[in-house]
Amino acid sequence: MVEEAKGAVAGQDLDVCHDCGLLQRVSKPPPGGAARCGRCGALLIQSRVDGLNRSLALALAALVLYLVAMAYPFLEVRIQGQPIATTLPAAVLSLHEANYGLLAGLVGFTAVVVPGTVTLLLLYVLVPLKIGRHAFKAGHLFGWMRRLVPWGMVDVFFLAVLVSIVKLAGMAAVIPGAALWAFLLLLLTLSGALAALDPEEIWTRLGSPATATVALRPERPIVCPNCRLLMETPRAAQGQRLACRRCGSPLHRRKPESIARTWALVIAAFILYLPANLFPIMRVTSLGREQADTILSGVRYFIEHGDWPLALVIFVASVVVPLTKLVILIFLLVSVQRRSRWKPKERTRLYRLTEVIGRWSMVDIYVVTVLVALIHLGNMASVEPAAGAVYFAAVVITTMFAAMTFDPRLIWDAVEEHRESRQPD
Repeated sequence: MVEEAKGAVAGQDLDVCHDCGLLQRVSKPPPGGAARCGRCGALLIQSRVDGLNRSLALALAALVLYLVAMAYPFLEVRIQGQPIATTLPAAVLSLHEANYGLLAGLVGFTAVVVPGTVTLLLLYVLVPLKIGRHAFKAGHLFGWMRRLVPWGMVDVFFLAVLVSIVKLAGMAAVIPGAALWAFLLLLLTLSGALAALDPEEIWTRLGSPATATVALRPERPIVCPNCRLLMETPRAAQGQRLACRRCGSPLHRRKPESIARTWALVIAAFILYLPANLFPIMRVTSLGREQADTILSGVRYFIEHGDWPLALVIFVASVVVPLTKLVILIFLLVSVQRRSRWKPKERTRLYRLTEVIGRWSMVDIYVVTVLVALIHLGNMASVEPAAGAVYFAAVVITTMFAAMTFDPRLIWDAVEEHRESRQPD
C-alpha cells in the first residue's frame, strides 16, 4: 500500500522514491510481496521469505565456486596437437603482458575482484548476524558491497566465453574446463544470494531503522542513495560533506552537477565511439598471415559461418546498446533542461533501461581477453589486443558512469514546480 504523504508525519512508514523523489507512506508488504512508488512505479521495498538464511547459504556456495572458477582452467584448446589452457587470472595477466595494462585492470576488476569482494563482504555481514552478533563496521561495509554489485560482470564474462568457444571452434579443438561450469554455478548462486537478500532486514538486525524517528516535513526529507535511509536534511558546517550515518555514503538532495557531469560523459563517449568501432579490437595471426578484426568484422564473421544468433548478440551488445544508451541520455538531458513535463513516467522507464543494458557491452572485451590468453603460438596462430579494444572499453565505462551521474528525479522537478504554481496561495 503506497500513498503520497501530506503534511508533517511521524516518519516510521515514510519513503522517498529514488527515481522520482516522491515522499509517500509505504505499508510493509507481506513476505514475498513488494511495494512500488505510486507515481513512477519504481520498486521501493521487496520483502523476502527467510532472506538471511537463503542468502547466507547461497553466498557460502558462491565462495566455494569462486575459488574453483579462479583456480582451474575454464577452457583448453588444442592447436596442431599442442594443448593450451588458461584460468581467468592468467587471461588477465596475458593482457598485461601484451602492454594493455588498463584493459587488464578493467577485466580483472569487473570479473575477478568485484565478484570475490561482493561474496566476501556478504558473508562478513551475514555470518555474524546469523549467530546474533554484529561485525565491525558492518553497516559501512554492507553499503560498499551494494555499491560494488553493478560492477560485477560474471554473467557477461560467461556469455563471452560461449562466444569465444564458437569463434575458436574453426581454429582448434575446444575443451570446456572445470572452471567453466563453476562460472555458470557461480553466476546462479551469487545472483541468487543477492536476489534473496532483504536489505531492510539486514539494516534492522544491525540496529538501524529504515526511517528517521523524528518528524519529517515533506519539503525537507533526504534519502540515502545507497541504503535508502530516510531522514531530515541535516545542516552542514561550511565545507563539510554530509554522509549517511548508516552506510557512510555521501548525501545530496540531488546528485551534484548531474546535468553538467552527464553531458561531459556523454560527449566523451560519443567521441570514443567512433574509434572504438573503426579501429581493430584485436589482431589475429594464422600461418604467418595477419588480420585485423573490428567489432563489425566480428559480426560479419559469425554471419558468414551461419551463426546468426551470435552475430545478433554481438551486434546488439557492442553496436546497438552503446548508441541507444547515448541517444536516450541525450534525450533525457535535453528534456530536463527544457523543463519538459511530457510523459515523465515513460522517461523514467527509459532511464532505468540505460542502467540495465550498458554493462552487456563488455562482452567483446572479454572475448578479446579469452582469445589473447588461449591463442599465442607465434606466427602459427596468435591473437593480440589492439587499440580499438581500449576505446571500446572506455565507451562502456563512460556510458555506465553517465547513467550513474544522471539524476532521474530531475525529470519530475518540472512536474512538481508546475503543480505548485497552480495551487492557490
